[in-house]
Amino acid sequence: MKKAEIMIDQHFLTGDVDKRIFGSFIEHLGRAVYGGIYQEGSLLSDEQGFRKDTLKLVRELNVPIVRYPGGNFVSGFQWEDSVGPKSQRPARTELAWQVVETNQFGLNEFADWAKQAGSEVMMAVNLGTRGPADAKNLLEYCNFEGGTYYSDLRKAHGYDKPHNIKLWCLGNEMDGPWQMGHKTAVEYGRIASETGRMMKWLDPTIETVACGSSSLTMPTFGEWEYTVLNEAYEEVDYLSLHQYYSNEEHNTREFLGSSKGMDDFISGVVAICDAVKARKHHKKSINLSFDEWNVWYHSKEQDKKLVPWTQAPHQLEDVYNFEDALLVGSMLITLLRHADRVKIACMAQLVNVIAPIMTSDTGAWKQTIFYPFMHASAYGRGTVLNTLVKAPVYDTRQYGEVSELDSVCVWDQEHETLTIFAVNKNLEEDMEVQCDLRQFAGYQVKEHLVLTHEDLEAVNTETAPDTVAPSVSNATKLDQGHLETVLGKHSWNVIRLGK
Repeated sequence: MKKAEIMIDQHFLTGDVDKRIFGSFIEHLGRAVYGGIYQEGSLLSDEQGFRKDTLKLVRELNVPIVRYPGGNFVSGFQWEDSVGPKSQRPARTELAWQVVETNQFGLNEFADWAKQAGSEVMMAVNLGTRGPADAKNLLEYCNFEGGTYYSDLRKAHGYDKPHNIKLWCLGNEMDGPWQMGHKTAVEYGRIASETGRMMKWLDPTIETVACGSSSLTMPTFGEWEYTVLNEAYEEVDYLSLHQYYSNEEHNTREFLGSSKGMDDFISGVVAICDAVKARKHHKKSINLSFDEWNVWYHSKEQDKKLVPWTQAPHQLEDVYNFEDALLVGSMLITLLRHADRVKIACMAQLVNVIAPIMTSDTGAWKQTIFYPFMHASAYGRGTVLNTLVKAPVYDTRQYGEVSELDSVCVWDQEHETLTIFAVNKNLEEDMEVQCDLRQFAGYQVKEHLVLTHEDLEAVNTETAPDTVAPSVSNATKLDQGHLETVLGKHSWNVIRLGK
């Protein structure tokens, strides 16, 4: 059996967890909205057309913030189309995904849905085909109390009180040539700066997120971040990161090593942010919004066959297997390990489109990746301890040496709980793990949750929704402050301790 050690100290803290690190994303893409969170006329929906079964599962995930309405979609979005009487809303050709957008679900409906889901809205503005004035108008519609054109327009639409949206994305993936209104770093940095300035003049209480590179593999990565921040440092609060991982090579060890790549990506962007800070002699630090992350590759061949200009097609509907859940668990651990600088993160997306929740006309069910996200959101609130891991390593082609054990410890002093999240990446052997917890006097093992399956390709379906589901382990013992446990081969583990 492999052996490993987790080392923590109450006085060595990484940082407090911002609850928004457990955010998600809804874009007007595929069946994320239509048939996902909204299905007017369905017996599964309420009087507003919101899917009740989906809402129940979203509440289980405890998602504190949801990014909307895109994504690539936002760069052609005319927000005025999505408000007011539905009979007067125009259908539009949507260039990002080559579909027809009916606008029967829009800004106000999403604000209502988010309240029911227990989430706040992270709103994106169109800096592709539009600009600062339209962003200011949208903010006025959403947040101004009344007595102006756009705030009174909101009132005329039946929303007397402002939505009070506090977090705003300044465009989306503007470095990408696939993006409507694609810009150079200087062009985008200037428009982001002016947009952020005008929006904060109107509402000084908001926070803004500037677009970083749309992925680590972009040829302009690094230079893009530096240039954008050099132009817009004073006007923005966060810089975005986007990254998806795949196992198209069917190499599980390499695939599970992707969390090391994510870790390096975050560290690199933090270094760039701090380099601009030093150059500008600025007191403010730019924190990170990892507002698109997930596994994405299963549906790509299928999506090539889609017929364009349909409405809400089955698009980007990855069916996640058990090994995907393992990597998602490791990515959540990676985000938590950077809690000092990663303050916002959005699993992309929430329903049907590369999502933890799937729906049909007859029900909704949990994909494999639902469980690590749910566990982290439920038990990962508090302060991240600087978690050192001594474990066997293995070599990967893309990421170099990768630890067979991913782990992070989160301490909630207020509720006197300590949670150890851990992924054993070894595909053949269990792992014996030790941790000295004598500083946590009086703590006892409350629960050890495990997600595992013999078949790495096992999936959950509507007819077999519990094929991959958590179970309880009795493998963890705590004796005089010394914790010993056994983590099964290829497993996600949540060890909860408390008084």
